[in-house]
Amino acid sequence: MRLGRTIGTVTLVEPHPTVRGGVFRVLVPLSAADLAAGDSGRPAAEPLVAWDDLGAGNDQLVAFSEGGEAAQPFRPHDKPIDAYVAAIIDRLDLPGSRTT
Repeated sequence: MRLGRTIGTVTLVEPHPTVRGGVFRVLVPLSAADLAAGDSGRPAAEPLVAWDDLGAGNDQLVAFSEGGEAAQPFRPHDKPIDAYVAAIIDRLDLPGSRTT
């Protein structure tokens, strides 16, 4: 599981029936250096798309899972996803950081 920041939403004309009820969020994975910098730095990682049924908003700090583990919570009804938002982070306390 990794941390990232949501930066947008993907809109589908006709979503796959198994992903109804969620939203595809565009998010940028954050490194330890990005987290320590807080909002003062822009993450350098390439954005990815993650399925979200928790209701994360734009510029929200989230925990996400990707790869083969992304579909595990949805068994036996597989969803066609490679990443999903597993948690919305309200507060993150790191020694010497400015991230909240």
